[in-house]
Amino acid sequence: MISKRFLLIPAFALAWQPVSAAEPVRLYLANDDHTDYMWTADADTYKRVFVEMLDFHAKLTDETIGNPPPLQNRFNADGSLWLWEYERQKTPAEFARLMDRIKSGHLSAPLNAAVSCYGAQPTEAVLRGMYYSGRLERRFGLRFTQAVAMENQSFPLGLASLWAGAGAKFSWRGVCGCASKLRNTSLADREHEIYWCTGLDGQRLLMKWHSFVPGGSKQSGGYAEAFDPVKAIRFLTTNTKFLSRYRAPGAAEPFGVRAAFGFGWDALDRKTGVPYAADPKTYPTTEHFHVIARAETTPDRQVIVSNQEDFFRDFEKHHGAQLPTESLTYGNEWDLYSASMAETSARIRRSVEQLRTAEALATVVALHDPAAFRDQAPARDRAFMDLGLYWEHDWTADGPVSRDARASWQNTLADRVASYVDTLQRDAAKRLSALIPRSPSHQRFYVFNSLGWMRTDAADFPYDGSEDIHVHDLTAAADTPHQFVTLSGGKHLRILARDLPPVGYKIFELRPGPGSAPRDAAATLSARVFENSRVKLTLDRDGAIASLINKHEPTVELAATIAGLKINDLAAHEAGGKSIVVENSGPVGATVRITSGAARNHVTRVTLYRDSERIDLRNEITENFGDVRHWAFSFNLASPDVHTEELGAIIRLQKKSYRGHYAERNARYDYATLNHFADITDGTGTRGVTLSNWDCAFLRLGKSTPDSLDTATAQLNVLAGGQVDGDQLGIRNQNGATYFLQRFALRAHRGYDAVAAMRFALEHQNPPVAASVDGPTAATLPAASFSLLTVSDPNVLLWALKPAEEGMGHGIIARLWNVSDAPATATLAVASGLAAARRTTHLETDLEPVTLNSAAALPATFSRQQLQTYRLTPK
Repeated sequence: MISKRFLLIPAFALAWQPVSAAEPVRLYLANDDHTDYMWTADADTYKRVFVEMLDFHAKLTDETIGNPPPLQNRFNADGSLWLWEYERQKTPAEFARLMDRIKSGHLSAPLNAAVSCYGAQPTEAVLRGMYYSGRLERRFGLRFTQAVAMENQSFPLGLASLWAGAGAKFSWRGVCGCASKLRNTSLADREHEIYWCTGLDGQRLLMKWHSFVPGGSKQSGGYAEAFDPVKAIRFLTTNTKFLSRYRAPGAAEPFGVRAAFGFGWDALDRKTGVPYAADPKTYPTTEHFHVIARAETTPDRQVIVSNQEDFFRDFEKHHGAQLPTESLTYGNEWDLYSASMAETSARIRRSVEQLRTAEALATVVALHDPAAFRDQAPARDRAFMDLGLYWEHDWTADGPVSRDARASWQNTLADRVASYVDTLQRDAAKRLSALIPRSPSHQRFYVFNSLGWMRTDAADFPYDGSEDIHVHDLTAAADTPHQFVTLSGGKHLRILARDLPPVGYKIFELRPGPGSAPRDAAATLSARVFENSRVKLTLDRDGAIASLINKHEPTVELAATIAGLKINDLAAHEAGGKSIVVENSGPVGATVRITSGAARNHVTRVTLYRDSERIDLRNEITENFGDVRHWAFSFNLASPDVHTEELGAIIRLQKKSYRGHYAERNARYDYATLNHFADITDGTGTRGVTLSNWDCAFLRLGKSTPDSLDTATAQLNVLAGGQVDGDQLGIRNQNGATYFLQRFALRAHRGYDAVAAMRFALEHQNPPVAASVDGPTAATLPAASFSLLTVSDPNVLLWALKPAEEGMGHGIIARLWNVSDAPATATLAVASGLAAARRTTHLETDLEPVTLNSAAALPATFSRQQLQTYRLTPK
């Protein structure tokens, strides 16, 4: 007989509601498993365990389906990888049944692939790592509403925006309180137990993140709060310290909707109702959650077996309006350990960046050949899942799986991602060549710009022909400067490609003879002074820059020496310099190569371009190292103000009380996330320098420590690599690597401008692509130039452009980012006009149609720093 305390409802996607007017406290217990992938066990073992655990709980659900909804079995996986592996080992019918359990609310999984560290990830990598969940949403007509980041003590600000934009509404966090520079006393004193975790764009998640109870991670605030379900119930109902915190500001009573999530802890396959380990005394047998819920329910409290979403929906309905909002970063901790394999981590970052160009090329081609890249879908899906796995949180590498095995797995992931991206770009570039008509008399090549605005840049075309030529710009009807360079052992023709159209190309033709373009040197080196028409540098023998002068302000020195370190400096001395030579020089630009043994053997190439303020720095460390190394960038800027692109946000490196974005407590301050750029400006906003970062992931501001943020020292220390928390955490000695490519670019400026900084960095890190034109005379695309789309507001940047996941029959996906700190309105126009447009999640699941304007273009409105994704159907 069903107790009157329970109300039967058709589906448990809605929160349980009590029948009586006097509501009992509602306690939600979630059997949430924690995956320590490639830490507790290897990938093959987890493949088996995922299937066994899901089948176990599916069977238990069948056995309890006749119970009242609060007493039915529910299970919560902590990553879509569980579903990925299940689909690959089961029949389509078996997988469809599993997805039915998600629809019914008896099984839940988050958007994220695995439990990851996010501070080292590029923005686009975060999104692509969740793409499998997006494909499942569209295939099965459901939505995943949760995303999680467990165990690691730190948490980035911008992740709220990315998760919310991907479709997540809820999240919970529990930390380890181990392998940490944060004191447990700090972790035990969170400002909010539950709050709206909000990005700078205003998008938000309902976040449950309780203060850590010292003594272990198997209690409130840990990642296994419900390890002992009965103990968790006692805590939620009787712990006075918790109850005093778990309430609305100024309220006399705690919230009546409470939860404890997390049961599996570090176990490989902890099931309820069965012995867990060989030694049951270590991990005692625990009864099924539904049995405990029935036994522990009283007239004053209802215990509910939870799928987590039910708790959040119940809480939001009854208490959401009473919650505070928080928009803060907590820095980086385990995130930093990916720098212990710095070159492997750099390789996967390069692939993510290269994806921008590869997909833009593929989009142009697929508009004319929709079936062009269908055979690459399996490799694409695998690569995106690999992006969801690469930053899996167990970079500590201190578990049962060996460091060698972990490092080998990381290399495999990076290799697969690179293989997919390289193949896509190579194939797309070749296919585009065949769509553009060739000349019957002269060799032609295109230069393609993947970015969403017109730009001028150097472009390198593989070429082994005669040097008695000039290069003619067909669109401008003018010759353009060129020179010959050797890159990766091959001869290339380098040209100055002016006014490249947005997401488009210009055609250049090789003609005999000298032509009319300027032939004077773009930059010169004299006694270590390297300069062009815009900047003047003094180079040290170890590759550092001792002086940096922007010729707009010829009397202002921007470089400084701080603690013996200058700009682009690997060691606090100049000893060890071996040679400074001009590697190439011509009308387009010049490169100086500096070979040094300072700190570690390394080669630095400094490149200046014709009439450009950009200073390119290409550093190659050519020997192994096992210590912690940085590239220092020291500037003569008083009261420095520093901003970096974190992920999904551009943040100011100050604490909240100083109008910055760092939390006042519970945060680690020594290393900030460094994605595309960092910018340092003097305190008056008069002048500054933007640093573009292509390969690294973190910077230390001045002499910052885990406990303190140094905002007074005008020095950016970019982490080249190392085990920052000692040799017990991370991969030792860079896994034996002996080559590290780490590239930067500098641009002096006046006041800080986030949009200009991002544009500069994207141009540096997304060089134009040059390839031969091979199409027939009646080819599809124009013979001189082509642009696929334009975006009207310069503050709104095209972030990604790609064929839809399900193919071009489902349109083009365009992701746009309003990088500015002000709201923006932009119009996206496609060359052929649009037939339709829809706003989607960042995972490409449709949200709503968008009404086009009279010009068949897409109008879009953005809040500050907002990223939006659209599905475009061209005419």
